[in-house]
Amino acid sequence: MPTTENFDPAELAKFSDLAHRWWDQDSEFRPLHQINPLRLGWIESIAPLKNQRVVDIGCGGGILSDSMARKGANVLGIDLASKALKVAQLHALEANTENIAYREISAEALAEEQPGNFDVVTCMEMLEHVPDPSSVVRACAALVKPGGHVFFSTINRNAKAFLFAIVGAEYVLNLLPRGTHEYAKLIKPSELAGYCRSAGLGLQQTRGMEYNPLTQHYWLSADTSVNYLLATQKT
Repeated sequence: MPTTENFDPAELAKFSDLAHRWWDQDSEFRPLHQINPLRLGWIESIAPLKNQRVVDIGCGGGILSDSMARKGANVLGIDLASKALKVAQLHALEANTENIAYREISAEALAEEQPGNFDVVTCMEMLEHVPDPSSVVRACAALVKPGGHVFFSTINRNAKAFLFAIVGAEYVLNLLPRGTHEYAKLIKPSELAGYCRSAGLGLQQTRGMEYNPLTQHYWLSADTSVNYLLATQKT
């Protein structure tokens, strides 16, 4: 496992500047609040969370971490954005969320410290923001117990994804701040599947996530051409 930190300072700064808005459901993070029930339900349908030890990699302000803890999981949320973590910790205190903790540490460093220590690993909307996503995938595989589950979500790299996830979401509909995503950092499902297989993670299920801008409705489907989720299990 590499000892150097796998992060982009510009990406951390981008999300740190917005940290105080993580739990404002009418803010730039509104899409994360809207898709969170879908993500949570999908994870639970494959790996019920009650009494499971879970690490949420790239947890940001804790939207998914908090909801998994409320399902009875013992959750550790990790990130390298200090301001976002402080917001997550404050929210946990204010909401009286039990069984949750947050740490400023990279996935790679935690994998060296606690290999094979988690039943479930989640890494959602994070891989497209790091210089070396394959390194994060390897860390996820190292962190999970044999037979445990690792869940990813990210954005495909193709013309449709560019139009919908970048031009549409950031410049037309203003769902996300401009510059949130860089096309070159987007990841094809075949690439992510390759990273997973190389790390010893067996593919279980792939789902797409779609959005109707007229109804402002999100749903899961078989269409992975833009946003997609990948469930894996450690062999």
